[in-house]
Amino acid sequence: MTDAAERQPITVMVVFGGRSSEHQISCATASGVLGAIDRDRYRVIPVGVTRDGAWVLEADDPEKFRLDPEHLPEVVDNGTRILLPDATTHREVRVLRDGEISSLGEVDLVFPLLHGPFGEDGTLQGALELVGLPFVGSSVLASAVGMDKHYTKIVLEAGGIRVAPGFTVHANEWADRADEISARVASDLGFPAFVKPARAGSSVGVSKVHEAGELAEAMRVAFAEDDHVLVEQSVTGREIEVAVLAARRGERARASVAGEIIIEEGEFYDFASKYLNDTAARLECPAQLTDAELEQAQAIAVRAFEALGCDGLARVDFFLDADGFLINEVNTMPGFTPISMFPRCWQESGVSYPDLITELIEVARSRVAA
Repeated sequence: MTDAAERQPITVMVVFGGRSSEHQISCATASGVLGAIDRDRYRVIPVGVTRDGAWVLEADDPEKFRLDPEHLPEVVDNGTRILLPDATTHREVRVLRDGEISSLGEVDLVFPLLHGPFGEDGTLQGALELVGLPFVGSSVLASAVGMDKHYTKIVLEAGGIRVAPGFTVHANEWADRADEISARVASDLGFPAFVKPARAGSSVGVSKVHEAGELAEAMRVAFAEDDHVLVEQSVTGREIEVAVLAARRGERARASVAGEIIIEEGEFYDFASKYLNDTAARLECPAQLTDAELEQAQAIAVRAFEALGCDGLARVDFFLDADGFLINEVNTMPGFTPISMFPRCWQESGVSYPDLITELIEVARSRVAA
């Protein structure tokens, strides 16, 4: 290979937006990545996915998608259409614009930044695998299992990892046996309890239920997001998060220092606390843990990452109570704005935000080449 060829930038297609209720948070994540990615090393093709699922060529403008609580960012259909490769024999991506098709060049890697269903749940990963486009992050199976809290708990329990007590309710079960399920919540879990959609993120559709009379409304809100929901016992403890980063092939995944979510207003870390009200919660990183506690959290986080078959990255969310750590959930595409917990944990571990983006891309490329 010539020196000139070696200096050719690597083409990364950054995909964001999507059909889920986390569309706007995905856009904010893209704003951070577009603003920090190493432009000397990578050529970027920004691709937005509208709420209707249209893939459009977007402006390469981080400010356009910056998180603003007064005006959340969104991908708007601009009439262009991205055309993925039509075979695995090439990686050329094209754009249909004003009735004409033009080439955007060969794509070396896709960086999917979609959160929630139709992006983080294996659907996008499957589409990319079908056309032979390598990508950052977990494969179809790990993405699907990680997205669905019901199956995440099954896999983690099988791996001997502690999770919150609870059970899953499907929409048809609730429609037919609401009284029976309500009685089971009261007897098996007690109140308060949490009701959460199995396949939603950013705490969308999550409710804290203080008494039986609040259960029906909480189920209605959760079923608006998914056809099966988790009802879990409320856990009293500290909310601890650890970021996990895949290593090159043949090495073990790495865990960051831990961060802690400290609730200042409200009862739990809901959507508004995360993105709209900057006084509702405080993110403390690194968390004040003993060396033994940190070592245990890191070890469990890596075990969970490996048990689910994750790749690329994940954020493992814990509760730390009197009995130790238990996993609340595993996010295979966690919030990735510069102030999100995943990047902050790595920054406190010595990896800057731009370097973290580079590391994710290079780890993914190393696995393709291996």
